[in-house]
Amino acid sequence: MKLSSYLNPKCIYLDLKGDTKEDIIGQMIDNTAKHDKIFNKSVDLIRKAVFARELEVSTAMGSGIAIPHARIDGYDDILISIGIMKEPIECDMADMRNKDQVKIFFMITAETLKSKVILKIMSSITKIALKDKDLLEKLKNAKTGTEVYELLSHINVKIENKITAEDVMDPTIRPVSPDDTLDNIARRLIIEEKPGFPVVDENRNFLGEITERELISYGMPNYTSVMDNLNFFTIGEPFEEYLKNEKTATIGDIYRKQTMVVDRKTPIMEICLLMVNKGFTRIYVVENGKYFGTILRSHIIKKVLHI
Repeated sequence: MKLSSYLNPKCIYLDLKGDTKEDIIGQMIDNTAKHDKIFNKSVDLIRKAVFARELEVSTAMGSGIAIPHARIDGYDDILISIGIMKEPIECDMADMRNKDQVKIFFMITAETLKSKVILKIMSSITKIALKDKDLLEKLKNAKTGTEVYELLSHINVKIENKITAEDVMDPTIRPVSPDDTLDNIARRLIIEEKPGFPVVDENRNFLGEITERELISYGMPNYTSVMDNLNFFTIGEPFEEYLKNEKTATIGDIYRKQTMVVDRKTPIMEICLLMVNKGFTRIYVVENGKYFGTILRSHIIKKVLHI
């Protein structure tokens, strides 16, 4: 099905002005209620649900786009409304640590049990932002709603019977190189608040992962693993090796080569079973040796259970 199948050309708004994303989303809700009868019947529920979602976590995704959305009981439709700003506004991103200059708002409303459809639509929009920069720029600079509609008319949304790894993975987690230093990795772990990163070569071939555990282990003498009492160490001594070499030593010899990978079409239930029954907290999406994205347990919560 085409992405444009979920669009009402009258619900594409250009040259919006506002100081906050709440201003813009409010304008979009008010305008859409005027142009779509089904939307108007549930407008109060939609307004409450969309803003409640934004309070929980921002839907600014990066690349200048935000995807506010809501699932509504008894809402017998799936609708995408689009708002394009005259000038971008600064919004907190979903990770709540970074900000983005948002130019386009894609607002999705659907029935409560249509989370799979919402996820597929969000995945399609995210792909535009990450993989089709030319199209994204054309959308941002469109002069008419008809132009926006036509630009999106060739985008397919494949509503399959199953949610797959490609739908829930995070393709924005930046991989690291075996040549990165311990210090570089430690800084990223702290700043980005991630427990680990995928390791790839210069051609984006997946090699393994580096986690907090490997960095901590680097500074520990080998014999500590078989000792019951380590009280005789003075503070700092176990990590002298790390502190001496953090600026120069690379992760090439310490990153973990064996880790769990799946391909992009792996069903969500298989991924959940690996996480629940096998205890994996991170799963990497790899196809033909190339790295595509990372799936964390939190992604299952955010993108499937609490979309």
